[in-house]
Amino acid sequence: MARTDFSFFHTLRVRWAEVDMQAVVFNGHYLTYFDVAFTEYWRATRLPDALAHSEASLEMFARKAGIEYHAPARFDDLLEIGVRCAGIGRSSLRFLLEIFRGDELLVSGEMTYVYADSRLRESRPVPDDWRERLSSIEKATPLQP
Repeated sequence: MARTDFSFFHTLRVRWAEVDMQAVVFNGHYLTYFDVAFTEYWRATRLPDALAHSEASLEMFARKAGIEYHAPARFDDLLEIGVRCAGIGRSSLRFLLEIFRGDELLVSGEMTYVYADSRLRESRPVPDDWRERLSSIEKATPLQP
């Protein structure tokens, strides 16, 4: 994706504890970076947060995560993490994420979440107001199921 395809970015600085013996960010930390950026994206949507979901026994469960590494991040790099909702199915939401250092793409990824009843562990349809809100945020690039 092009950097301009993202309407939301979260900035994060690489900490010393995230760098491995090769002096680059250890690969597992990129999923944490994605999770932090996704949480901030969701907060920006003003849709119900994880605590509100939990109280209603409705949650989004991570179903799938994929990462492609292009170049490493290093200690003290200032990273910008783009997040966009790329698709909404009946009960699932697909997000694309990319990590940049300046204009350089370092990592790209995809996360799929399933909206479900946490007590029954059964999927539930994505609420219509969520569809409308996310579609309005991502209007530059139409959402695909």
